[in-house]
Amino acid sequence: MSRFVKGRVVRLDAKVCHVDTGDGVHLAAPRGALFEQLDAQMKNPVAVGDWVYLDMEGDPVSLVEVLERENYLGRTASSHDPREQVLVANVDQLLVIASVAKPKFSSVRTDRILAACEWHQIPTALVLNKTDLARGEDVEAIRSTYEQIPLDVLEACATRGEGIEQIRERLRGKVTVMYGASGVGKSTLLNALQPGLDLKVRKVSKYWDAGKHTTTFSHMIDLEFGAQVIDTPGIRVFRLHRVHHSELKGLFAEFARFEADCRFPNCVHDHEPDCAVLAALEAGALPPSRYASYLELLLEAIPDDPLGDEPVEAGPS
Repeated sequence: MSRFVKGRVVRLDAKVCHVDTGDGVHLAAPRGALFEQLDAQMKNPVAVGDWVYLDMEGDPVSLVEVLERENYLGRTASSHDPREQVLVANVDQLLVIASVAKPKFSSVRTDRILAACEWHQIPTALVLNKTDLARGEDVEAIRSTYEQIPLDVLEACATRGEGIEQIRERLRGKVTVMYGASGVGKSTLLNALQPGLDLKVRKVSKYWDAGKHTTTFSHMIDLEFGAQVIDTPGIRVFRLHRVHHSELKGLFAEFARFEADCRFPNCVHDHEPDCAVLAALEAGALPPSRYASYLELLLEAIPDDPLGDEPVEAGPS
């Protein structure tokens, strides 16, 4: 075996990367230089989905290089840490898994991740799970809201096996992020997609037993029908990282149908007179829940440079 081997990160724990090199999964420690090379705005050098090089000499094996990413999904690490935390990299799509009830559908949580995917240019779809618990027109109301974006909305009841084949075809041949809050049924969906799927953490070597093995990021799973999914941990709050006011409105695609009629070209759709987006909202042409999510994100966004028309910083590369 060559000293330097290319592989893909399939799981991250507190102090170890699990890297699939094609001949097995190797446990590797990221070399310190990777942290030293980080931009001041970036928290972590490695994410699930990254293509990397390992140095196979030494014990433990070292992760020495992260290759250039095709895309990634990041968020502000926490309210106390303003750096960007990269959750996953090099993916084809993201499925937002949401439940109709137990827990109740959250438009704010859904809209935050949809805005992040738009920001990072990751194709998305919405999976409404637990449709058996829906009351009245709940599902149709949610579908109507998100199809206006437009966004594909899939319906499923994992416990009954409903909608599974449609999701399976959506996943086939792609690397897909499965994103959703705790309790929405992600694991049940995965087990329905591939019965008997073992998601339990296996034992590792004595070296790594010295540390903790709590999964802090995500892990990639190979499915037998030719798909890879990245199952993400439940994240309580997803904050966009360094998005400016003028950029945020572009993350709500349904606004574009009305923006040309705003009096001001730099209208933020918040307080300006003769705002066509606000007029559309009042006329019932825009869902109130989507606009409410926009206002919440606007409070967290960075104001634009008052001396110029352009944002202070560009978006993600």
